[in-house]
Amino acid sequence: MPPYPTRIVCLTEETTETLYLLGAGDRVVGVSGYTARPPEARQKPKISSFLHARVDRIEALRPDLVLAFSDLQADIASALVRRGLPVFTFNQRSVAEILQMIRVLGGIIGASDRAECLAGDLEAHLAAVRQSASRLPRRPRVFFEEWDDPLISGICWVDELIELAGGSPLYPELRDRRLGRERIVDPAEAAARDPEVVVASWCGRAVRKRAILERPGWDTVSAVRHRHIYEIKSTYILQPGPAALTEGVRQLHTIIARATDGVIDPAIAPSERLDPALTSTSTTTTTNARAKN
Repeated sequence: MPPYPTRIVCLTEETTETLYLLGAGDRVVGVSGYTARPPEARQKPKISSFLHARVDRIEALRPDLVLAFSDLQADIASALVRRGLPVFTFNQRSVAEILQMIRVLGGIIGASDRAECLAGDLEAHLAAVRQSASRLPRRPRVFFEEWDDPLISGICWVDELIELAGGSPLYPELRDRRLGRERIVDPAEAAARDPEVVVASWCGRAVRKRAILERPGWDTVSAVRHRHIYEIKSTYILQPGPAALTEGVRQLHTIIARATDGVIDPAIAPSERLDPALTSTSTTTTTNARAKN
């Protein structure tokens, strides 16, 4: 028996991306159907959505490790364990926990040194974004919405990244609520808080700018009046892994700088062009269940 796992199934995209970044992409034998990063990982057999998995197909892949995420995949993990498969379930909800996940995963696969380097590089990148954000003229009020009906505010790591990128989250008191249904907010009350920037990432659906512009009582909201309404694809910001700590936070920082007439360091500019959210945008890649549950 090899000393470390060599046939790994990933039920969510962040562990897949992490394994590739650790140089262990060849060990991945099955992935979530929502996997987008890296592009080559999409060639692997797709064995799950987010709340559902093809247990028979997973078993047929003969994995020596299955990686899951959160209580939302507890039933899948339980079914796999009953079939005798080894399962490790992460539950990271903050930036610190994302970095810990990377280090723990590196230890599991025998790549602790690489994992430490990767985590260190991500920490350095976040520090560079924080430094750039410190030069912005001001910190605007930012409302991040994971879903539109009901209206759900951002999860912990997103709120933390908004602060790091130079903004002030609209609902800091809700950031530690782990479930989406615990972060449902009243649209009228959100409007009363007058967000200056709205960043939307409706899991599994393209953001419709008109739906935000036409919310009752939102015509006086600063973000609506000044058209600072943006979409970030969920694969970049609602994936609790390397994507959120790289492209996700870079996009947040660029949006906040644009809203404050600030200037960002070109070294941390996002790889994608950012325009205000349109009525028809590219689809996102994370299941509705992650945000709504």
